[in-house]
Amino acid sequence: MKWLTTWLKNVGAALTASLLGLSAWAQTALPGPVVSTQWLADHLDKVQVVEVRRDPKTFTSAPELATAKDGKKTLEEFGGHIPGSRLFLAKELQSEREIRGVKVKYLLPERDAFERAAQAAGIDADRPIVLVPEGLSIGDVETTTRLAMLLKSYSDTPMALLDGGMVAWLLEGRPWSTDAAPAKTGTWRATVDRFARYVVDSPQVASAAEKKDVQLLDARPAGMHLGVFKRDYVYAYGHIAGSRNVPLDTLYVTKGSTIRLLPAASYRALFQTYGIDPAKPTITYCNSGNNSSLAWFVMSEILGNAQVSNYDGSLHQWTLEKRPLQAPVPPAM
Repeated sequence: MKWLTTWLKNVGAALTASLLGLSAWAQTALPGPVVSTQWLADHLDKVQVVEVRRDPKTFTSAPELATAKDGKKTLEEFGGHIPGSRLFLAKELQSEREIRGVKVKYLLPERDAFERAAQAAGIDADRPIVLVPEGLSIGDVETTTRLAMLLKSYSDTPMALLDGGMVAWLLEGRPWSTDAAPAKTGTWRATVDRFARYVVDSPQVASAAEKKDVQLLDARPAGMHLGVFKRDYVYAYGHIAGSRNVPLDTLYVTKGSTIRLLPAASYRALFQTYGIDPAKPTITYCNSGNNSSLAWFVMSEILGNAQVSNYDGSLHQWTLEKRPLQAPVPPAM
C-alpha cells in the first residue's frame, strides 16, 4: 500500500498548490468593472496594465504638464505611460471583411488575429487586466471598451477599465515612464468563444426590429438619430425602426480635463428615462460600432445585464446593405 500513500501525498500537495493559486488569484480580484487611479496605484504589482493607444509614439514621449499657482496641473502635451504597462495599438481593433457580398470596414478582428495581437502586446493569461484609455476624448474610452468586449468574448481573464484614463493618472502627479514597451510574447489565448453572444450581425438586428423582442439602443447624438445629419460612411439618414436614442454625451461627464463614467444607479435612471429597460435584452448600435461599445460596456459590465450585444457593423454596414432607416426630421443640407 506504499504506492497508495505516496499517491495520496502527491494529490494532497497538488490540491494545496491549486488552492494556494486560487487564493492568490482571489486576493488580486478586481473591485469591479471600473477602477480608480488610487486603486490601481495601490495594486500595480497584482495586475497587468494594458494601455490602448492610437499613436504608439505617445507611449515613449514625455508628457508636458504645467502647474498653476494653486497647485492644479494641466496637461499641455500627452505622453508617457504607467510604469510596466503593455501597449495595445488601437488599429488592431479594426478590420475590413466581406459580408454577404459587401465590403464592411471598421469591424472587430477575427479570433485568430486578435489572439496574435494580444500576445504581441505582451498580455498574459494569468493576471487580472486593467485597461487604460488615453482619456483625451470619449473616443479613446470607446475604443478601449471594444478591447474589453473582445477579451470577454474569448477568455475568462478578469478585467477592468481605469476611470479617467492616462490623462487622470498624469494630472494627479502619479509616476510615468517613457521606456519602450518590452519585446514580449504574452501567454493570453482565446480559450472560450462567446463572440456571438456579445456581437451581432444585421440579420439579428433586423429580427429584433421586426419582432420587437429585443431593445435597440442607438448610442449616437440625437441629431443623427432624428436624421438631421450623418457620417459620410453611413449612406442614409435616421435610425433603425423601433430603436431608442441614448445620446453618447449622456454616458459620461467631464471633470476638469478628465472623462469619467457614472455610478450604476445613474445609468439605470438614465436608460429608464430614455425608454430602455437596463435589465432586458438589448442590442446597441451607432455608426461603426465604436460609440455603442461604450453603451454595451455600461449595460453589460457596470449594470450586469448578461443579455446585451453590440451590432459591430452598425449603420455603416446596415446602409451598405441598403436596409431601411427612419428619419422623422429632414436633413440639414
